[in-house]
Amino acid sequence: MEPRQQDRETFHAGFLDKEPLKEVDEDMVSEVDLNNTVTEEEREEMENELTKLEEEITTLKQVLASKEKRHSELKHKLGITPLCELRQNFTKSWYDMQTSTAYKKTSETLSTAGQRTSAAFSNLGNAISRKFGDMRNSPSFKSFEEKVESTVSNIKSKVGGTGGTGSFEEVLSSAAQASSQDTPTNNVTENSER
Repeated sequence: MEPRQQDRETFHAGFLDKEPLKEVDEDMVSEVDLNNTVTEEEREEMENELTKLEEEITTLKQVLASKEKRHSELKHKLGITPLCELRQNFTKSWYDMQTSTAYKKTSETLSTAGQRTSAAFSNLGNAISRKFGDMRNSPSFKSFEEKVESTVSNIKSKVGGTGGTGSFEEVLSSAAQASSQDTPTNNVTENSER
């Protein structure tokens, strides 16, 4: 065999091995430092700085915990409860919202729309009232009113009431009174049938 061919076979055999890596091989891989650019001195400085930062963080956490405790004590002494804080926050947020430009513009727009809607309904009501007035003064309504009045006076005279002539309003009023004083005649007939 030629030396080149033997090297190739050994090379290929390494890739084709079915055995997993051994622990020794894994340790060698993990010890390889890919960043060889940091000197030992720089590394020591970075570790010192890291230690100082960790100490500062711990100190700051302790100071913050102490301040939060004092904050809580002062609130308790002043009688400030979470509900009071919530109410104050809500009041402040509501005030901030009302003073915002968007709220003012929306409020003005809705106010204008409300005024226009109110005016439109008022105009509609006036138009309907005018139409009813016109209708009441029309010859056909007058004719209908006269027929109703004569019918009512005929009924009154046959039933035994006073046969006087009354206005349409009086007739309607008497009819409304009669319906409100309705006697339950059905109950009497039902009880007698039993």
